[in-house]
Amino acid sequence: MAVNRRNFLLGTLGVGALLVGVGAWLRPGDRGAPYSEYFRALNKELKEKGPMRPVLLIDLDRLDHNIDVVMQSVKRGGKQLRLVEKSLPSPGLLSYIAQRAGTQKLMSFHQPFLNHDALTFPQSDILLGKPLPVRSAALFYQTHKGPFDPTKQLQWLLDGAERLQQYLALAQGLGTRMRVNIELDVGLHRGGVSDVNVLGQMLTLISANPQHLEFAGFMGYDPFVGMGVPGILGSPEELFAKVMVIYQRCVDFTRQQFPALWHDGLCLNTAGSPSYRIHENEKLSSEVSVGTAMLKPTHYDLPSLSEHVPATYIATPVLKSTGAVNIPALDDKSKLFSWWDQNQRQTFFIYGGNWMAELESPAGLQSNGVYGRSSNQEMVNGSSAVGLTIEDQVFLRPTQTEAVLLQFGDLLAVRNGKIVDTWPVYT
Repeated sequence: MAVNRRNFLLGTLGVGALLVGVGAWLRPGDRGAPYSEYFRALNKELKEKGPMRPVLLIDLDRLDHNIDVVMQSVKRGGKQLRLVEKSLPSPGLLSYIAQRAGTQKLMSFHQPFLNHDALTFPQSDILLGKPLPVRSAALFYQTHKGPFDPTKQLQWLLDGAERLQQYLALAQGLGTRMRVNIELDVGLHRGGVSDVNVLGQMLTLISANPQHLEFAGFMGYDPFVGMGVPGILGSPEELFAKVMVIYQRCVDFTRQQFPALWHDGLCLNTAGSPSYRIHENEKLSSEVSVGTAMLKPTHYDLPSLSEHVPATYIATPVLKSTGAVNIPALDDKSKLFSWWDQNQRQTFFIYGGNWMAELESPAGLQSNGVYGRSSNQEMVNGSSAVGLTIEDQVFLRPTQTEAVLLQFGDLLAVRNGKIVDTWPVYT
């Protein structure tokens, strides 16, 4: 148990006086409720067939819906879809989505995963999603095996002339040819090229070394367009217009100054889960990247993703049920908490905890800030209305996917409330 000392001291020294002084008229109402039918079915299935430890569920019915929403948009925009592997870090999950979406395009962000992708998806087209240290690139080539051909199927994302020079030296040392996709700063300001002078330096270097470097296209990532920035900073449409001005400027510069490098087969990648929909309105880019939107964790509850539905949950069993909240050292004085707040009249200790996730079901459960968070046996409180007993499942909704999905071992794929498959995650 990791006690929040500040909250604990406040509770120890002043909670009694505070509660009495505020009065009963400020008592929180009962926020509790039993499982919905959806979670009741999952609870039954997991109690009968689950491993009785924390698990990560992928709802295939909901995932199918999200895939179809994405593909309808992609087709309306006349583009192709590239799946963001870091947000869907399981070969089985990626394969499922790729098959339904009809794509073999992946975006990779991590050298060990990249090697795994090349081996597991030998027909794939892979674009790096961030510039890797040149040593990471060297390790990829050292450990690569299988029919995947990096000279035709892999694009290294590079963000400046200095790193490009390093990759050129690596390609020369290996006696190979590298495809280079140039990262554009279209407004995110996380690095990348926006100055055509820098772009010109990179394209000059590529042009001068055709035996070792090939220009493959541009990548411009613009999630801020759909993340709901304050309106005073610009509407999504205004931000999007600025993104496309920068992207168009780099395209026009390349076409005009380096026409020998330009051809119709270039990869003009853009977007991200929050912004992919708005790219239906432009014809410059050739593809959009989507990952997290397929599963929709809580941080992606955005207006731009209103048609998507949550498709992933953490489920973990209740290990102990101990009644009203009872704080160490307060002992009997802890009764003040449950007297004032009926949502602290039931205490449950769950298997694990402290994840990047929000309590979802039964409704009304809450973490206890005075007791503190725990990654071993976390305390959650609720009213009697939640109806939990030992070995019932508590369901949480992840706040993101790329880190959370890697914490639980094999993913459990469910359909219509039943476990239908297990998918290992990347390691």
